[in-house]
Amino acid sequence: MKACESGTPPEDNKEDRVNIGRNHEALSVLRRGVGLVLVYLPIITLPFVFMSAYLSYYHLIMVGAKDLKKLSDFLPKRETHRYEYKNQITMDGSFILSFAQSKLYWILNCTWYCPVSVGLFEWHAYLVKVIENWWCPFNHGRKQGYDNAKIDQSFWHIYPNELEKLEADDANDPIWNDGCSGCPSAASQNDDDKK
Repeated sequence: MKACESGTPPEDNKEDRVNIGRNHEALSVLRRGVGLVLVYLPIITLPFVFMSAYLSYYHLIMVGAKDLKKLSDFLPKRETHRYEYKNQITMDGSFILSFAQSKLYWILNCTWYCPVSVGLFEWHAYLVKVIENWWCPFNHGRKQGYDNAKIDQSFWHIYPNELEKLEADDANDPIWNDGCSGCPSAASQNDDDKK
C-alpha cells in the first residue's frame, strides 16, 4: 500500500492543494516522458531571469535602497540539504539507462536546479514587490501579499505635497511606510544624511 493512499480527499478539507500524485501513474509513459523534458526547458530562460533580477536589484540600489535581501537569502544553506552524494537515494528506473538510477542526477536536481530556481524566482518576486511598493503605494486586491517586501517610505511619502494626495489607507499602509504620522520630508532626510 502506498503512503497516504486514501482515495479522494475529504470534502471538508479546505486546504489549497494541487492534485498530482493521484494522477501520475495513470498517465502514459510517453506523456510522462514529454513532461520530464518540459521541466528542463525553462533552463534556457534562467539567464534572462537572473539578468532581470539583478537589473531590479541594482535599480533599487541606485534609487537609494539599503538592506535589500540578496539571492543568497532565498537559497537553502547547503548543510540543510538532507542528502549528499555518498548517501543520495535513487529510484529504480523504468528502463536500464534511466537517469532516476543516477545519484548525480538527483544531486543536480535537488541541490542545485530546484532550490536555485525557486530561490531565484522568489528573490525576483520580492524585488519586484519592493519596486512596486516604492513607486506605487496604491492598494489593490493583491497588495497584502507584498508584506514580505516592506519598505520604510514610498516615493510618494518623501514629498509632503504628494503624500497629501494619497487616500488615507494608502498614506498609512504599514507595507510601504513605517508609521507615516510625521514622515520626514525629503529635505529633512537629506539634512540627516549630511550629519
